[in-house]
Amino acid sequence: MVFGLGFILGPALGGWLGAIDPRLPFWGAAALSLLNACYGFFVLPESLPREKRAPFAWKRANPVGSLVLLRSHHELFGLATLAFLGYLAHAVLPSIAVLYMGYRYGWDTASVGLMLAGVGVAAMIVQGLLIRPLTARFGERTMVLAGLLCGATGFAIYGVAPQGWIFCLGIPIMAFWGLAGPATQALMTRRVSGSEQGRLQGAMASINGVTGLIGPTLFTQIFAHFIGAQAGWQLPGAPFLLAACLLLIGAGLAWRVTRSGP
Repeated sequence: MVFGLGFILGPALGGWLGAIDPRLPFWGAAALSLLNACYGFFVLPESLPREKRAPFAWKRANPVGSLVLLRSHHELFGLATLAFLGYLAHAVLPSIAVLYMGYRYGWDTASVGLMLAGVGVAAMIVQGLLIRPLTARFGERTMVLAGLLCGATGFAIYGVAPQGWIFCLGIPIMAFWGLAGPATQALMTRRVSGSEQGRLQGAMASINGVTGLIGPTLFTQIFAHFIGAQAGWQLPGAPFLLAACLLLIGAGLAWRVTRSGP
């Protein structure tokens, strides 16, 4: 729900600050990041009991060292690969979504802001109201598979939609992709001990960071190629279609690695 609220408030706040000074949105983001770090350090309690905490070691306290944990169990490695594909697919949204909407539909900043608000509302409904009851009824494995398939369908709609209103039809479908993340995380945490939960979170952050390096270059170059004069086939939605393929591969992987149960 907080994630969805951010999608609603973020564009409006960023646009208001940007109208005052183009640099203010970046300073605002930095201030919020610092506030978030202070809140985590001074307010949030440590959830792991002291007796279950692993001793500190520099060889684990780095992005590369944390990834070693993911090879300790073949199912854990498969789920981590699934997470990598999901993070990479998600990178298409901040990388080219605004460019795509302006290029293909001619939307102005107000229209883009309203669309992002719609994304936020849909995400809030799924994350705040539906994840818990649906997971309790159908289980994490079903939620992972259903979420990935919904995400792939939403990306496919984004990629082929000839008009803006058809693009918007993909928003509520895409929102159900939010079912996959928490379910994947739950399946992964069951495959490590209590003393390794922090290492697992660090490994997942490392994977997210790697996709943050790869995704923007990958998707912007694909977008530039398929709208350029050199392209034999003009397909501006190609980055979204690639993201849909990544999630379909992830769904196949999830089905395979979770067959044995939690």
